[in-house]
Amino acid sequence: MRGAILLVGVLATSALPTHARELRVCADPNNLPFSNEKGEGFENKVIDLIGKDLGATVTYTWWAQRRGYVRNTLNSVKCDLWPGVASAVGMLATTHPYYRSTYVFVTRPDRGLDIASFDDPRLKELRIGLQMIGNDAMNTPPAHALARRGITQNVRGYMVYGDYSRANPTAGIIDAVANREIDIAIVWGPIAGYFGERQSPPLVLRPVTAALDGPQWPMQFDISMGVRHNDEDFRREIEAALARNRIAIDKILVDYGVPRVAPPAQTGAIDRP
Repeated sequence: MRGAILLVGVLATSALPTHARELRVCADPNNLPFSNEKGEGFENKVIDLIGKDLGATVTYTWWAQRRGYVRNTLNSVKCDLWPGVASAVGMLATTHPYYRSTYVFVTRPDRGLDIASFDDPRLKELRIGLQMIGNDAMNTPPAHALARRGITQNVRGYMVYGDYSRANPTAGIIDAVANREIDIAIVWGPIAGYFGERQSPPLVLRPVTAALDGPQWPMQFDISMGVRHNDEDFRREIEAALARNRIAIDKILVDYGVPRVAPPAQTGAIDRP
């Protein structure tokens, strides 16, 4: 009888719920191709891999990526991981990059434009679409590159955030090329690759050359995952998981049409799927 009671006690103890690990992720709910609340973005897919690798349940804090994003998410301890941040950002500790992309020139295939440089004289005559953050259209590297060459009057700005009341708000600049509202656009690679391939016919992408315009305006960026500065052990754990899932992550980037470039020390050629 005593043994039976002990056995029942052991079984009851083993049946108690355990606290599964939680991977708390900060993400934008309406920001394809990166993320959305349906889990359709490539960052969502990469996070799924990391969560599985760590044996963790993924939970999201959804917050539109605007100024104050880090303050309202990671620094408020609402979540612990930002899956797509520039590697050199100072406000966070970042992993080794899991991809490197570039700004690209986007055109319709029937135009036959082969522009890859801001020094191409045709840019003075074409209707140019440009991603911008502020009201002056002078705050992204391509905007500075055009302004340095006096190319401003034929430029139309498209907010990086887009019309957030609609699905796929960042796609507007790509739609403008496809609909012939503009002749050429200069767009961050992942956005151009994802939405450009979904046009009929698919749009043409050419990486901006060179990788650095003048002394301070890079056209290529390494992208990492970011954590708070005091979460160094967690950063290393995420970094290791990214390394273990390198092949699967590369396939996701290919599937989403993300243009990738090798670091300048290796080659400046585009690694376009």
